Amino acid sequence: MLPSLESLRCFEAAARTLRFREAARAVALTPTAFGQRIQKLEEDLGVALFVRTTRSVQLTREGLALLPLARRCLLAAEACADVASHGAAATSMDLTLGTRHELGLSFVVPSLDALRRALPRVELHLYFGSGADLLLRLRSFDLDCAITSSHLADPKLDAHRLHREDYVFVATPALLAERPLRRAEHARAHALLDASPDLPLYRYFRDAAGSEELPFARVVRLGTIEAIRQRVLAGAGVAVLPTYLVRGDLAKRRLARVFPKITLAHDYFRLVFRKDDVRRAMYDELARALLARPLR
Repeated sequence: MLPSLESLRCFEAAARTLRFREAARAVALTPTAFGQRIQKLEEDLGVALFVRTTRSVQLTREGLALLPLARRCLLAAEACADVASHGAAATSMDLTLGTRHELGLSFVVPSLDALRRALPRVELHLYFGSGADLLLRLRSFDLDCAITSSHLADPKLDAHRLHREDYVFVATPALLAERPLRRAEHARAHALLDASPDLPLYRYFRDAAGSEELPFARVVRLGTIEAIRQRVLAGAGVAVLPTYLVRGDLAKRRLARVFPKITLAHDYFRLVFRKDDVRRAMYDELARALLARPLR
C-alpha cells in the first residue's frame, strides 16, 4: 500500500523536530490524531520509523532512510499543486543555493540582479556554509544546489564546472622582512594559518612544490577563509588563499607572495546538485549565468 502524502507530511515534521507535540502543532493536528497517522504509516510500511521513550524521540535506521525520500515526495506534490493552481502562468520557483561565505559575498550576492534577469522565474535564496556542510545539506534536501570547490565522491551528486580557482601563498611584507621564508628551514620561524585538517588550503602549495611538508613552528586552524585572510593581514602567520580574495591586498602591497616562482595548483568551483533532481535544465541555465559573471 502506498503511503499517503498526509502521513509523509506528519513523518517529515516529526523527523524534523523529534518532538511529536510540536510536530502535531506544525501540521494542525491533535497529538492523538498525529500519533495515529505515524502509527498507520509504520503499519503500511511494515517498519518502525521512530524509537520513542518518555524522554526522547529518535529516528530508526529505516526512518533515516525514508526521510530524504519523503521530502522529495512532498516537494513534488507541492510542485504539482503549484502547476494546478497557476498553470503556465506560474510566476516563480524557489531555489536555495548554498555557497561559501567569502565567495557568496564577493561573487554570488553581487551577481543576484544578473541572475534574476537570466532566470526571471527563479526566486533564489542563499545559504552560507562550509564545503562539507553544503554537500551534507544537498544530500538531505535542505539545499537544492551549491557552489563549492570540494571534490565530489558521492555518485548521487552531479555538477557543472564553473570558474577556475587559483591560489597564492602569502604573508605581510613586514613579517617576511623580519623573518624571511625563502627556504624550507625558514618555515620553523613561522605559523601556518589554514582552514581545517580535512581540507587544508596548504595542499595547493605542497602539491605544486612536490616536496614534503614544510616544518612550520605550528599550524593554526581558523575555519573560514576570511578569518585566515584577516589573521594574515594582522601578521599572525603565512597562508595559502584564493587569488580572487587577496588580489586587492597584493595590488596594494598589504600582502606579498611567498615562494613567488612556484605556481600553485588550482581547482574549479562547481555548481553541484542531486543527479535525480528533475530540474536539471534549470541548473544548466544557472551555471551558464554564473559563468557569465566575473569571479571576484
